[in-house]
Amino acid sequence: MSDLFVVGISAEPLDVAAAVKFVSDPDCGGLALFIGTVRAEGAERSDSSVVRLEYEAHPELAEEKLAEIARAATSRWDVRHVLMVHRVGACSVGDPTVIVAASAPHRADALDACRSIIDSIKAEVPIWKREVYEDGSAWVGAGS
Repeated sequence: MSDLFVVGISAEPLDVAAAVKFVSDPDCGGLALFIGTVRAEGAERSDSSVVRLEYEAHPELAEEKLAEIARAATSRWDVRHVLMVHRVGACSVGDPTVIVAASAPHRADALDACRSIIDSIKAEVPIWKREVYEDGSAWVGAGS
């Protein structure tokens, strides 16, 4: 772990204000923030609303991969601080499930890093989700 970035997997609700505070820096004019939330419309079934999502992760491997993604972002863009945290466990509709925050002297680097990071998380980190409906559930594939 570096002072430059914080990554984690959390069974507790995510704190958006703490994420913003971590990446805030008077030397940074750009702060990009992505918050992924549970939506009521499912990816696997259009005939039933989502009641909740249930996330599972391989904790050690997931955090290692998150750190690798953070290191790549901080070497590619002039970002000064990065925070990446993903929920595990049951999450209700509207709950934040992933936060990515990045700050940089200029907005372009913060925005580009933030978008790349969330895309990499979805594609590379060993986190799985199950959509739960009133009448059943379905595992959702990678990248959803």
